[in-house]
This record gives sequence, C-alpha cells and structure tokens, in this order.
Amino acid sequence: MAEGAESFLPEARDVESLREAADGCRGCGLYRDATQTVFGAGKRDARLLVIGEQPGDSEDTRGEPFVGPAGGLLDRALIAAGVDRDDVWLTNAVKHFKFRRAAGGKRRLHQKPERSEVLACRPWLLAEIAAVDPELVVCLGATAAQDLFGPSFRVTRSRGEILVAEEPEGLRVLITVHPSSVLRTPGDYRDAAFDALVSDLSKAAEALGAR
Repeated sequence: MAEGAESFLPEARDVESLREAADGCRGCGLYRDATQTVFGAGKRDARLLVIGEQPGDSEDTRGEPFVGPAGGLLDRALIAAGVDRDDVWLTNAVKHFKFRRAAGGKRRLHQKPERSEVLACRPWLLAEIAAVDPELVVCLGATAAQDLFGPSFRVTRSRGEILVAEEPEGLRVLITVHPSSVLRTPGDYRDAAFDALVSDLSKAAEALGAR
C-alpha cells in the first residue's frame, strides 16, 4: 500500500510552495522510475482548472503538464471552444509518469496508475484545487473523474454534465474524455471525436461566461 503524500505537504499552501514540496514527494513508488515530479502549471488564480490522468513521456522529460501530443490536441480543442490556455490551470491526478519499457528497452509506454497510486497522490490535487480556487474543474478521463467521484464513476454516463463534488465540497466539475482517447480514435472517426471534446469544453466556457 502506498504511504500517501499527506506528510509531504508543506505548511504554506500556495502553488509555489506546493510545487517545491512536491519535488521531494515519496508518497508512492512511482518517483523511483520517473525523471521528475510534474506539478500543475498555468494561471495561479484561474477560473478553470483542468485535470488529466498523469504525465506522459514528454511531460516527464520537460517537467511540465500537457506538452506532448495529447497536450497539443487539448490546446487546439480549448482554442476551438473559446478558452485561452493562458487563463487555465493544468494538472494531473498523478504527478509522476508510470510506464513500462517497450521491447528493446528504449521507448517508454504509458501504464495506467493503480487506484492506490491515485489515492496516494490525491493530497497534492486537493491542495492545488484549494490554492487555485477555480470556479469550475474539467476532468479529462476516468482517472481524474474517479479521483473526485470514486472508483465506480463512469465517464460515459455523465460526459458533458456539470456535477458537484463532495470533496472539495461544492466544487463544480465538468466531465469529458482525455484528449489521448481522441488521438487513439481511428482516422475516419477522429474529427467527430475531436468535435465532441470541443463541445464539452464549450459547455465549460459557457458555464464560466454565465457567472
């Protein structure tokens, strides 16, 4: 069982203090193989906070969230939805890259984090949300959504809906797919999958515009 990140959180809970402390987190075993911790980034008082699953290979190398292929697609979708990425806080449920080596040992292939690893990292996510204090959160995919709503939550049942989380209490959350799922969609259907993601993100933009 992973120890959890709670004991690694700093007394000061601003995003810079959290980022610095997260670099030394040993709350689960994923830090051993990852290059570095990949903490959230973006506007520190963003009205919109976006949560993905975990860093990928590019993110692990560069130390920034959403800078790989899925991040590029998310950028395009945000623009199409009328959302400025510079006004968003981007983060992941898990802060270290979990992977396995492909045959030959060079390529690093994404592995879905275990529930225990997601729970171990959850204190960082909750602290980030509290520090940024967004008006709305977008969960990209099942790992992010289940972090806030529990392991039985299904994205397909609530996609495009704005729900209210119990923890953090009262937090409004819109559920959609992870952009990596759009990249995995067969070519003939990828445009439709991208448009559906844009439609979901547009609902987030509309919800913020109504405030």
